[in-house]
Amino acid sequence: MTVLVTGGAGYIGSHMVLDLLDAGEDILVLDNLSTGFAWALPAGTRLIRGDFGDAALLEEIFSTHPIEAVLHFAARSIVPESVAQPLDYYDTNVAGGRVLLAQMLKAGVKTLIFSSTATVYGDAATSPLHEGLPPCPLNPYGRSKLMVEWMIEDAARAHGLRCVVLRYFNVAGADPRGRTGQSSRIATHLIKIAVQAALGLREGLEIFGDDYQTPDGTCLRDYIAVSDLVRAHSDALSYLRAGGANLTCNVGYGRGYSVRDVIASVQRVSGRDLSVRMTGRRAGDPASLIASNERICTALGWRPQFDDLDLITQQALSWERQLQQRLQPA
Repeated sequence: MTVLVTGGAGYIGSHMVLDLLDAGEDILVLDNLSTGFAWALPAGTRLIRGDFGDAALLEEIFSTHPIEAVLHFAARSIVPESVAQPLDYYDTNVAGGRVLLAQMLKAGVKTLIFSSTATVYGDAATSPLHEGLPPCPLNPYGRSKLMVEWMIEDAARAHGLRCVVLRYFNVAGADPRGRTGQSSRIATHLIKIAVQAALGLREGLEIFGDDYQTPDGTCLRDYIAVSDLVRAHSDALSYLRAGGANLTCNVGYGRGYSVRDVIASVQRVSGRDLSVRMTGRRAGDPASLIASNERICTALGWRPQFDDLDLITQQALSWERQLQQRLQPA
């Protein structure tokens, strides 16, 4: 049987592909390559270029391949962009998600692992955030992901869909063996921006607000190594194969680092001072997003291996150096 990975040529998806292949799984990747890269996939990986919201394409895929499960990574995921272009996010993430679910059920494929986000919690007063909190997303990106969670819940009740929803906190770092990493053409993640500044690829970076109710006034985030995140997906797949009940889990370490903490870490691992400019708050940014990870550790047996901010920033720095060599003209 085959595992279909949507968005498998992207940042997180390409790490997932490596993990699945390392485990001996048979996989198929669906990606439109709008933000992903074919070169991020190992040689011989089966890649179909297209959209997860294309009903005809999905019908062909499900009718010609013995798909057992879908790992759904593909989505638009930039918070400020979602604030500026909300309808595009609802079109891609929600309408596309509905098409994917419908075609899965039509084909009798009823195992799904869905990439959701901690932004569904909004700016909750509770910390750490646990899965029982009522969701209250502050931006269209978070709302679009929550809408897909609701569709999954309803499809599970009506049609027996079996699913683990994983709510990511802030994903960072790169494959420890240097096989893939964050390669987006436009950097939006703090750690990637900071390591680019450390390598002289940009003049510096901005801190969006220093007046939050946090220890140093800057936003707190739970940074999780991408390798630990994909391990959570593998654990979820094993859990569903063993007959586990539908589940929603946070994926994070249970501790937060501020924007200033991240900058200090990048300065330590790179040995370079960064030029930092203060600016105003960014629309849609909660003050703090820190996970309660008790459920995922208990239910899935998940155990992180890279819970160290300096290690994560070092992975990101090493990958950025390698990426720049790749991008240099021959």
